[in-house]
Amino acid sequence: MRTRVKICGITNIEDALNAIKYGADAIGLVFYASSPRYVTINQAQEIVAAIPPFVNVVGLFVNATKAEIETVISQVRIDILQFHGDESAADCERIKLPYLKAIRVKNDTNLLQCKAEFSSAKALLLDTYSEAAFGGTGHVFDWKLIPENLKMPVILAGGLNAENVADAIRQVRPYAVDVSGGVEISKGIKDIAKIAAFMQAVNSMITNEEF
Repeated sequence: MRTRVKICGITNIEDALNAIKYGADAIGLVFYASSPRYVTINQAQEIVAAIPPFVNVVGLFVNATKAEIETVISQVRIDILQFHGDESAADCERIKLPYLKAIRVKNDTNLLQCKAEFSSAKALLLDTYSEAAFGGTGHVFDWKLIPENLKMPVILAGGLNAENVADAIRQVRPYAVDVSGGVEISKGIKDIAKIAAFMQAVNSMITNEEF
């Protein structure tokens, strides 16, 4: 099965269109004011208006209130929510949209317990734990911490780039991969050459005999 790709932290129309041009299945818009990749509602509206059909728009929130999320989704077309903070399952389910739950993985993270807790999620997005930030650290976690019997769609994130994403797909066999910093010139600004190289590396696994 082809590994899907989400390119997150999109902050402008040009980057969104370049991501889609090279084959991204989804773009991520960050509605977390402390992030350098934060977008306002007006920015998000302009980006979403420019993208073609059949591309999912993911809205990323960190410990947001229900009112804050509803304000965004009432004005911006969001296909799926990404909860990237300390939200409980009840927090995630209070908005009637499908959702992804980000789990910041460290050595003692019990992903089978996370699967049970967030069984209503469409997928678990596995990112690298950091005390300094909720995401976007640019660091890889130990993929061997992901149990083979998880039996839930996995979106792999955390430090992915064109150099390591093929190995990540080979080892983890995730439903999708999620990249942000690995395709950037600077935080929030994407690099078209890095996007192209990342997508080429992902697509190389489609016909790879080892896969």
